[in-house]
Amino acid sequence: MKVIVDTSVWSLALRRDKQDFSGPVNELRHIISDHRAQMIGPIRQEILSGIRKKDQFNMLRKHLESFPDLPVLTEDYVTAAEYFNRCCSKGIQGSNTDFLICAMAVRNKFSIYTTDKDFDLFSKYINIILHKAVHF
Repeated sequence: MKVIVDTSVWSLALRRDKQDFSGPVNELRHIISDHRAQMIGPIRQEILSGIRKKDQFNMLRKHLESFPDLPVLTEDYVTAAEYFNRCCSKGIQGSNTDFLICAMAVRNKFSIYTTDKDFDLFSKYINIILHKAVHF
């Protein structure tokens, strides 16, 4: 199954200050080597946001070009809004990007790989599949 990899996992893998061989990063390596990693524009934007040095920004942008963006459809935005409203009515908050990830994963029948515990809450009210790490 293809996997939308959330910003939280990419951030662990792309840290400059140390080589990370933690479970989430190891799992991401396996997802990438199996050609299952999927990218969406809003996640790409989150990954690239806040990088102050232009050369680092350009290098990371170039690396991420290996992962083309899934097309976002108008229905994804509508579904994301429905998910937002549904979860909000249950007292669960989330970002617009998080709910767009959910909408795109459901439409494409992909799982979501994240370390963000909010997705566990979302999954109680949205029929998303959360990727469980198997390579540690």
